[in-house]
Amino acid sequence: MLAELLLKWPLLRQMRGGGDGTGAEALSERTRGLRKKNEETQVARSICPYCAVGCGQLVFHRENKVVSIEGDPASPISRGHLCPKGAASHELVTHAGRATKVKYRAPYASTWSELDLETATAMVADRIWDSRNRTFDADANHTTGVAHLGGATLDIEENYLIKKLFTAGLGMVCLSNQARI
Repeated sequence: MLAELLLKWPLLRQMRGGGDGTGAEALSERTRGLRKKNEETQVARSICPYCAVGCGQLVFHRENKVVSIEGDPASPISRGHLCPKGAASHELVTHAGRATKVKYRAPYASTWSELDLETATAMVADRIWDSRNRTFDADANHTTGVAHLGGATLDIEENYLIKKLFTAGLGMVCLSNQARI
C-alpha cells in the first residue's frame, strides 16, 4: 500500500525508471488525461475590439461557445501578440457578469427595466430622428441638437463612414472622436 502510494510520486518514478523528468515518468493520471484547450475547435479570424490598432485575433469556438481567444501569428500588425486588454478579451464575451440585456430607466422612473435589443435600437433611432427634426435649421442645413462622440476602437474608415452618415444624412455638425481628445 505504502510502496504503491510512493510510486505515484513523479520524483520516485523518475529515479526508478530514469528519464529527465519531462517524459511519462513525470505524468500523473490526471495530467495524462488532459487535452489541449483548443482541441476539436473551429477557429475564426477576428480583430481585437479595444482600440484602433487592429491586432489580429484567433477566436476558437466549439458548439457555439467561445473556448479561447489568442493573438493571430499571421497578423502583420500584431504578429500573434496581444496587449493585456486584448489578451483578456475572452472575458468580454464569456464572463458570467457580462450584461446581455439592455437596461432602460424611463423618465421619472426609479427602477430599471430590461428591453430586447431591437426595441432599444428602435427607441434610440426614433429619438435621434425626433431631435434632429425638432432642431434642424433649414437655412444652415444642419442641426446642433444631436451630437456624436466616437470611441477609440473605431478605425479611420469607420470614422469616415460615420462622419458621412451623420453630416450628410442627419445634418449633424457636432462630431468628435475619443482618439482625438
